[in-house]
Amino acid sequence: MTSKNRLFVLVAVLICVIAAAAGYVLSDDGASRPKAAVGTASAAGPTASRSSAPKPSAPASSAPRPSPPAATWVPADPALADVCRTRLPSQALDTLGLIAKGGPYPYRSDGIVFENRENRLPRKTSGYYHEFTVVTPGSGDRGTRRVVTGDAGEQYWTADHYGSFQEIDPRC
Repeated sequence: MTSKNRLFVLVAVLICVIAAAAGYVLSDDGASRPKAAVGTASAAGPTASRSSAPKPSAPASSAPRPSPPAATWVPADPALADVCRTRLPSQALDTLGLIAKGGPYPYRSDGIVFENRENRLPRKTSGYYHEFTVVTPGSGDRGTRRVVTGDAGEQYWTADHYGSFQEIDPRC
């Protein structure tokens, strides 16, 4: 291979790398991260993200739709276990109440897009799910409990940080 050909191959590879990087930045994966959360901890100092005091904030994206009326509830995925709303911890009921009102939420990251990387919820388009913290008494951080909502109004509960989910049945 001549030096002229090597230069041509090097330029072609460089163009491909730049195109791939630009594609990632412009894709949903790069756009779905909330801009307010990027770099916030470093600007406020390393201990700002470890603060045990919840801080009110609005969701980073549009608020999820309220759940459908209880009489018309149909599970989004019959294969997924469900749980009666009344069987959830009181803190989860508080979070569901805040979701219904549209906030304010106790944690800055409440309302961000939940990407369903574990594929434990029905597959939907990027940005369909949003996650909200369920306060864990005595925990110095956000803990492991979350409510995840879907754009169609479905609500899911996880007590083990996305290890398992139950769909919340609002009828009981």
